Amino acid sequence: MEKQKLPNSTLILVFGIISIVTCCCYGVLGLIFGVIALILANKATKLYMESPENYEGYNNVKTGKILAIIGIILNVLYLGYTIFLFSTIGMEGIQEMQEQLLEQYGQ
Repeated sequence: MEKQKLPNSTLILVFGIISIVTCCCYGVLGLIFGVIALILANKATKLYMESPENYEGYNNVKTGKILAIIGIILNVLYLGYTIFLFSTIGMEGIQEMQEQLLEQYGQ
């Protein structure tokens, strides 16, 4: 019998990469992609463990799962930092910091 490709194996890998790349979007967008990739990876892993001789592409699933976990950690840290900034200095303070950075590096 011919081996089938695991469902969503490439999508899991892509979502894992996107979760890391988008961690600078206040931690929300990358967190969504990371959680989706992790859920899909767990489903694909269950399917593969039931009959490993029928499927290929498990390396993409493992790599995507690792990238999703790293992306989730980065996004949670960045989201916590963003919440900390908003709760301590507020929006006005963040805008002042941005203006100072623009003045400092703009010249």
